[in-house]
Amino acid sequence: MITLDLRRQCFAEELEAVCRLRSPQLVKAFAMVPREQFLGPGPWMVLSENPYMAATTSFGGTGLGLRETPDADPGRVYHNIAVAIDPARQLFNGQPGTLAVWLDTLDLAPGARVLHVGAGLGYYTAIMAHAVGASGRVVAFEIDAALAASAARNLASLPWVDLQCGDSSEVAGETFDAIVVNAGVTHPLDAWLDALAPGARMLLPITAAMPAMGSTLGKGLVFLLTRTDDTIGARVMTMVAVYSAIGLRDERLSADLGKAMMGGPAAWQAVKRLRRDAHDREVSCWLHTSTCCLSTT
Repeated sequence: MITLDLRRQCFAEELEAVCRLRSPQLVKAFAMVPREQFLGPGPWMVLSENPYMAATTSFGGTGLGLRETPDADPGRVYHNIAVAIDPARQLFNGQPGTLAVWLDTLDLAPGARVLHVGAGLGYYTAIMAHAVGASGRVVAFEIDAALAASAARNLASLPWVDLQCGDSSEVAGETFDAIVVNAGVTHPLDAWLDALAPGARMLLPITAAMPAMGSTLGKGLVFLLTRTDDTIGARVMTMVAVYSAIGLRDERLSADLGKAMMGGPAAWQAVKRLRRDAHDREVSCWLHTSTCCLSTT
């Protein structure tokens, strides 16, 4: 009989191989954290294909390619699939293969301090918490009160995790070695940038609204920001379609963001740094906002 512990171990090893993960702490975390405990009782609605490319079926009017697992066997969720948290809102516990690659770039080490914006039900918060260990610290924010309450219960066994219900616009003056924004925003908050410790990294999905997919999804780019002593480097990791952050967007930037992304890969891959100094819009400004700028120089 295949036990759940063995399924998790195989799941983690498959992610390590397919996603080319470098971090042994991260692989171990995927082998240890019981995903089913962060999803509610099965059967579960899962994505049968990538809904952002070619959905062929519809569920609840969302237009997403969803199917129900045949039963409530917890082993069903140990695959590279997104599992619905709330299909009506197009809200999912994301594909492990996608999030694993993102998290691997952060080089999470024992004792590290992590800020997680958009914790959902807490599964990836728990993954990061196991990666940094009990000597580390994870501060996680979830703005949806019901999700935050569930996440707090799910994470109760990890005392080095501080789950808060809120939008993360205030982080109490702490600094972090890694920041993960797990929802689409139009720009980074000053509070996040101020909280980057020297050498820290931030995963930042910059997205524009997708009216055809409903108001909850946005499409854009994931940037990896890295702070050094005197600058914040920036580079594009990948394209993304993701749930839009609540209360953290400035839709006045939508037109500028859409125009910037229309410039294509050659333009966005030229982005080198994030500027915080006051300056007028320049040719080198890929995305210029009132508080910061993604620049190609």
